[in-house]
Amino acid sequence: QAQLGESGGGLVQAGGSLRLSCVGSGRNFSTYAMGWFRGNRQAPQKDREFVAAIHWSGEYTYYLESVKGRFTISRDNAKNTVYLEMNSLKPEDTAVYYCAAGGNNGVVTSRKPIAFNVWGQGTQVTVSS
Repeated sequence: QAQLGESGGGLVQAGGSLRLSCVGSGRNFSTYAMGWFRGNRQAPQKDREFVAAIHWSGEYTYYLESVKGRFTISRDNAKNTVYLEMNSLKPEDTAVYYCAAGGNNGVVTSRKPIAFNVWGQGTQVTVSS
């Protein structure tokens, strides 16, 4: 089974930017739809908030309404990596950000955590006011 590892989190002032990366192991990375979710480490997986998702090809992307225009999800299948570029960060964006793989044949079918079956350990993003 594929494994995922996130990086790029940190502390940033409001209005700043961060770029999260998620590297996947295994040969089939390009066959998965990929998503980013956020939450806190104490909460169960099912309660994580959808942030963004991308089809296997990168052709279709989806966003939480409150991050549209500020966040951009992209992927590089040759590097087994998915990115989340976050600009104009706000204190309410503070959370642990999780990378996830899933979908149906690489297509995003749902924004719910249950639609993604492989998860990373998360990376903390803290935005100060």
